Amino acid sequence: MKHLFLFILLFLAIAPVFGQTTLLVRVEDSLTRQPVIAATVRTATKPVVGAVTDVTGLARITNLPAGLATLTVSAIGYETEKFPITPGADTLVFRLKAAEENIEEVTVSATRTNSRIEDLPIKVEVLGLEDMNEESAVVPGNISSILGDISIIHVQRTSAVNGNHAIRMQGLDPKYTQILHDGLPLYEGFSGNLGVLQIPPLDLKQIEVVKGSVSTLYGGGAIGGMINIVSKKPHSTTPEFTALLNHSGLQENNLNAYYSQKYNKTGLTLFSGYTNQQAQDVTGDGFTDSPGIKQFNFHPRFFWDPSDRTKIDVGYAFTTEHREGGYLPGLEGTQANGYKNITDLQRHTVDFNSSHNTGENNVIGFKGAVSSFNRKNTDYQKLSDGRQASVYLEANDLVRFGKNQLIGGANLTVEAFRKNPDSTRLVEYTYQTIGAFVQDDYQLTEKVALQAGLRFDHHNTFGSFLLPRLSVKIKPADPWTVRLSVGTGYKAPNLFVNQTPGALNVSLIFPRLLPIDVNTVKAERSVGANMDIAYTKTFESGFSVQVDQAFYYTRVNTPVVSAFSSVSGSLGLYTQLINAPYNLFSVGTDTYVRLEYKDYELYLGYNHTLARRDGPTDNTYLPLAPQDKFSTTVAWENEHFRFGVESSFVGRQYLYDNQRVANYWIVAGAAEYHYNDHWRLVLNGENLFNVRQANYETVVLGANPTVQPTFRPIWAPLEGRIVNIALKYTL
Repeated sequence: MKHLFLFILLFLAIAPVFGQTTLLVRVEDSLTRQPVIAATVRTATKPVVGAVTDVTGLARITNLPAGLATLTVSAIGYETEKFPITPGADTLVFRLKAAEENIEEVTVSATRTNSRIEDLPIKVEVLGLEDMNEESAVVPGNISSILGDISIIHVQRTSAVNGNHAIRMQGLDPKYTQILHDGLPLYEGFSGNLGVLQIPPLDLKQIEVVKGSVSTLYGGGAIGGMINIVSKKPHSTTPEFTALLNHSGLQENNLNAYYSQKYNKTGLTLFSGYTNQQAQDVTGDGFTDSPGIKQFNFHPRFFWDPSDRTKIDVGYAFTTEHREGGYLPGLEGTQANGYKNITDLQRHTVDFNSSHNTGENNVIGFKGAVSSFNRKNTDYQKLSDGRQASVYLEANDLVRFGKNQLIGGANLTVEAFRKNPDSTRLVEYTYQTIGAFVQDDYQLTEKVALQAGLRFDHHNTFGSFLLPRLSVKIKPADPWTVRLSVGTGYKAPNLFVNQTPGALNVSLIFPRLLPIDVNTVKAERSVGANMDIAYTKTFESGFSVQVDQAFYYTRVNTPVVSAFSSVSGSLGLYTQLINAPYNLFSVGTDTYVRLEYKDYELYLGYNHTLARRDGPTDNTYLPLAPQDKFSTTVAWENEHFRFGVESSFVGRQYLYDNQRVANYWIVAGAAEYHYNDHWRLVLNGENLFNVRQANYETVVLGANPTVQPTFRPIWAPLEGRIVNIALKYTL
């Protein structure tokens, strides 16, 4: 009886392990440790028993068969996996890995560690693949429209006749926003002067917007923020082909095509696009509010994975463009002496990116680009003709150990400008910058992460710069995240990056520019701080909410600005670059709200920025920097239709000497019909209420404007209402 009693006690002790009928399971994301909602947990053999996780990631499984050793867990967007059952555990925790293509969609490459957004100590906003697919049909010719939908970004038109645009972030001049393509600074100096935003979105995977000072990552210039344009990669052995045809009321025609496919260890993406736009005078003043454009793009990229540890891709991009604006009768040949602004350019770029995993936690990378940019422009019957060769090379090493992700590397940047015989006084130059950087992402605790970076750059003309940066991410509770960041930056003087004149009537056309006096003009230096508080939650009903409140401050010491010189020519006084007798500062808030429920989506964004000069005699507002911008998007989509309405309010915008201009609203709407996942027909209307600067004032001035015009600063749209229809086919 004694032995029988002991056997019964032992059986009762181990029976829950081998005869367990109820089990509590929590399913988490393997990287973020966030609960996975609606994951299925089940047995792999019959009789099949299982349950679905709730909003907290928990699933309670009953009536489990005795002796079961494993459970299968699956969820949309994650790899299906089998997990062992641990005997005696109160709650089993299973962590799922995201499927490969989903990892690519949420991975941010601009931060160098290829981390997911949720893990980053700095604030990044990503316009993903779905946004790119929609934009490629709504505005297929360029990416400026989709960037302008973000409240913290203001797209500024820099010319009244040639249609060029630039980007402001945090109220600062466009030159303080750095633009990368696949992590490469391809648009610096002379090569970034025209058409940077004329990139079609069809072959883009995502656009990453890094807010605030991040010069430590890629060198001087990312003072107000950085935008990284990321190309698509082949992801399937099944060929992907997309063709798009678009026509707008401004007589713009686009024909774009994209092809992608993997072939075992190799792959290919190929984009080709053609734009033909006729010059249009919308206001009736005789001048082109929309320029004539003929543009061709060709962009193949080759991928090769010689082993599981090594990846190599090489791309080539070619762009040729003819652009003309000015007095329309002169362009059409009915008036011989009419004012013309005619540009011909060619851009060739070869870039490469390679990585090799020397071990499970170590990745060595090499990347770079060599580009050639030629631009010939005739303005006021004066010719400017120049070319730029650029080189960017980088080697880096990413090491993961313990709670650290440590990346270090070095890079070389070369910008060589050469001129052909023309009407300018520009001089040739070669700028070389050698840089070294180190950055550590350290998970201090489960709720606190740090990112510290340090960069040293030596510029062959403007000296050396040491750029420290520190960021902190805190998760005080599950749906909340707080990020703080402080960083420094610099901007080397460059004739071709000052898209906004420093004073009223100062001209930035090349025939009126004087060379930089390198003995007197010094580089700009900056310091910036950012903070944001984010709340993200998905409820059991499927309703999701994302709220982000950001605060920022940036100060730029002795900025380089354009000013009148004492030298005069046939077009008037020349323009020279000088260090201003004042500093700049920008302080503001940015509010971001996104709500999603079933087929409905709502986005609200509000940006308030105070950007002004800070000097003993000049405290005016920074010109052409709106203090208030409100953006909203409402969208609904079902199996075959999608409807969306966007609007933006631009308010309290000042020109020079605190001259305030009118506030205005821009409203856009789009309707889309898609059939069988192959055909998409889109009808889109931009600026539906036909807001134009000409409604408030005369844009073209001058005693003899048809031949020698002057133009007011551009602070509102010129083209007015634009309606386009696009047909998109995907195989």
